[in-house]
Amino acid sequence: MHFQRSLVVGLIVILQISCYELNKKRFPDHFRIGLATSAYQVEGGWNEDGKGENIWDRSVHSIPSPIFNKETGDIACDSYHKYKEDIRLLKNMGVDHYRFSISWSRILPTGYANQINEAGVNYYKNLIKEIRANGLEPLVTIYHWDLPQPLQDLGGWPNEYIVDLFEEYARVAFTLFGDDVKQWITINEPKQVCQEAYGSGIKAPFIKSHGLAEYLCTHNVIKAHAKAWHLYDDEFRNKQKGRVGIVIDTFWMEPASDSEADINAAERQLQFIFGWYANPILRGDYPWQMKKFIGERSAKQGFKTSRLPEFTKQEIDYINGTIDFLGVNYYTTNMVSEKNDTVRNEVSWEADAETIRFVKPEWPFSTTWLRVVPWGIGKVMHWVKKTYGDIPIWITENGMATYGESLEDDNRIEYYQKHLSYVRDALEDGINIIGYTAWSLMDNFEWQVGYDDRFGFYHVDFKSPNRTRTPRKSVGFYRQFATTRCIVDKSQCVDDNHMDNVLRYVYQSVAVNNGH
Repeated sequence: MHFQRSLVVGLIVILQISCYELNKKRFPDHFRIGLATSAYQVEGGWNEDGKGENIWDRSVHSIPSPIFNKETGDIACDSYHKYKEDIRLLKNMGVDHYRFSISWSRILPTGYANQINEAGVNYYKNLIKEIRANGLEPLVTIYHWDLPQPLQDLGGWPNEYIVDLFEEYARVAFTLFGDDVKQWITINEPKQVCQEAYGSGIKAPFIKSHGLAEYLCTHNVIKAHAKAWHLYDDEFRNKQKGRVGIVIDTFWMEPASDSEADINAAERQLQFIFGWYANPILRGDYPWQMKKFIGERSAKQGFKTSRLPEFTKQEIDYINGTIDFLGVNYYTTNMVSEKNDTVRNEVSWEADAETIRFVKPEWPFSTTWLRVVPWGIGKVMHWVKKTYGDIPIWITENGMATYGESLEDDNRIEYYQKHLSYVRDALEDGINIIGYTAWSLMDNFEWQVGYDDRFGFYHVDFKSPNRTRTPRKSVGFYRQFATTRCIVDKSQCVDDNHMDNVLRYVYQSVAVNNGH
């Protein structure tokens, strides 16, 4: 019977894909379209002009190296020296905004706010000036995985001291750049900050503490985000008139069958991957599924208390509602089924969810973890609204990788066209999506896989001292989308201007839960 149900679900999914027609309606005029990078992945200049060492600097120079082909971000795309060229590329593509991150170690070399590196500050001031001079809006991420190494030496994110230090860092950023930056992201993809860096240990600082440090890390990341949001709200908002959000990444989790067990497992996995962070910020506490399963497993494993920390009542009140918009990163989808774990002896985040995750063999391959499943982005958008209400959603990353040197990337064009079509469908369904940001402007250092995965619209020659950027075929598609707001040829596009009147944008404050 379970096999029959799985077969039915699979046939329904295939039918949905085969019958789907692209949405040819224009995107609203005020819908923000942009491109993204992050500091360590593109800047280079790792030890120039007073910059301090961060956890990726330390990791890539370790012996043995944890990075594929022993590659580093020492030079990367050399955007530290070539930022003006990067902005010209962005302007050429006709986009509205550029999402980039600030390197904590470049402006605060020791991680502490008592020592500010003026050369680093000037780099970001010049970058922001160049962005705005070219008619673009900066969307700035304060933290994108590159913790100063001196702070890691004291324990890093699992140590509660980091909460106040992050607030100090955020204050420096708001003070120095806030007059010219109106859209802030506190932390990018906290799951990777915590689960992959301190749990599974596949990202810097490469610490394996399954089911323990990753939960301590999350507790502090959430409190650090809340502190930064309150800081902006209390001291900077009235003058600078900006907005502060956080970016959470997720796969869509599709039930493997229509059984109640698999449906519950898929929902539980979404709560373990997305609700882990969104629930405390938007509802005040961790998802009940996490509290129940981790608590029960911890007790069976002999722990005196749950491995999942608890927020105090005061902390719940302080954290709840600390968001102006929600950044969502989506790349791919998993199928999910129930795992009947009666032993419950494994201590890890992965095991705590008690699910089995897998991919369909017919889904096109992009990279080891990324299969192309465009309908998943639409389901994520609907689930976020259903779960957390009418909060402004900014899609802050979406993209796929290719390999090799070819500039003919029709598969990337198809990826974006179909994903954007499902986003347009979601807009018609009344979901408050305020913008879309593709990953990435150009090929860059893709963390532990080095330069093997190429996500860029622009090919980067990493063997050239000039780090030459060359447009791929997909540049033409994205330029067309950004300038016409159509995912098909303009002659085939359908105007639907009333959407501009019904959508709620980020500048229109939308109350979330506790009225913030």
